[in-house]
Amino acid sequence: MTPKKQPPGPDRAAAFFVACSTSTSREILMPQPPFTPPCWLRNPHLQTLWPKLFRPLPDLPMQRERLELADGDFIDLAWATGGNGPVILLLHGLEGTLRSHYALPVMAALLRAGLQPVFMYLRGCSGEPNRLARSYHSGAIEDLAEVLTLLRSSGRPVAGAIGFSLGGNLLLRYLGTAGSSALLRAAVAVSVPFVLADAARRLEQGGSRIYQHYLITRLKRSYRLKFASRPSPLRVDLDRIRTLWEYDQWVTAPLNGFAGADDYYARCSSLGYLKDITVPTLILHSLDDPFMYPRNVPLPDQVGPGVRLAIQPHGGHVGFIEGHLPWRTSCLIDRLAPAFFHEHLHPAAPSP
Repeated sequence: MTPKKQPPGPDRAAAFFVACSTSTSREILMPQPPFTPPCWLRNPHLQTLWPKLFRPLPDLPMQRERLELADGDFIDLAWATGGNGPVILLLHGLEGTLRSHYALPVMAALLRAGLQPVFMYLRGCSGEPNRLARSYHSGAIEDLAEVLTLLRSSGRPVAGAIGFSLGGNLLLRYLGTAGSSALLRAAVAVSVPFVLADAARRLEQGGSRIYQHYLITRLKRSYRLKFASRPSPLRVDLDRIRTLWEYDQWVTAPLNGFAGADDYYARCSSLGYLKDITVPTLILHSLDDPFMYPRNVPLPDQVGPGVRLAIQPHGGHVGFIEGHLPWRTSCLIDRLAPAFFHEHLHPAAPSP
């Protein structure tokens, strides 16, 4: 029988980060050992696409659960079985699922670290359309807040959360809005579109248009599936929609009570909420992320006392793949996230 792997101790967790000196009182953290993408994987598009195309996904036993929401809708969860430590909630990106390339590997890493991961499907993303006309979106913090409350009331409080891309924006906005009342003790946000309007513009440019085409295709498919057996409240010609801004203007915004895409972006972008975050939060981001501009990355003086920045020059969008050989790679997220959660959720043993 294989002995159960113990989570890293406090000294090991702390060794994953070193602070770089800055001109402000905040720290920019660098992982230890440093993140160094291989020479064949430095291009941001390769970093973004390689894990989706080639990264193997672990086979983890899962237990599904449905939470009924107060508005009559539902949220589905997927619990990785075998964990018995602090609960860590995963929030996926736009049109993400449990099969997204980052989800299962991160859950496996959290399990190995003695944590209990649970994957939260945003409304309508679990394979079954949600009941209400409204959809998930980048600023739907009420859904996250209700899930955290329901789990706490059932005796399973969520200790930490990790959000990817859209899910990271949602998580940071929740933390900034809730402040010291947030129902979390630690958080990690990866490849966040801090300024939604700029992210929409960036996806219309150069090689980033391949991601826009992919996302728009999936968004349209989800919309058609949802309203295949019931009337849609919108009169929209999906075939005329070519950009993410157009989809948000004609679908996301009206379905969710916004005046338009620009109103949605202005109200739901997380950048303006970062200064109010007090919960220990790690933001992992790359300056070459093809989903946004380098100018959108927050500076140390733009974040609150709970936020620690781990800004990398390379890594793409939710990539951060390292390793010299294509058949022997690993992911920075898988070692940073468990270490950060261990640092804040497993207190150090008292000194003798």
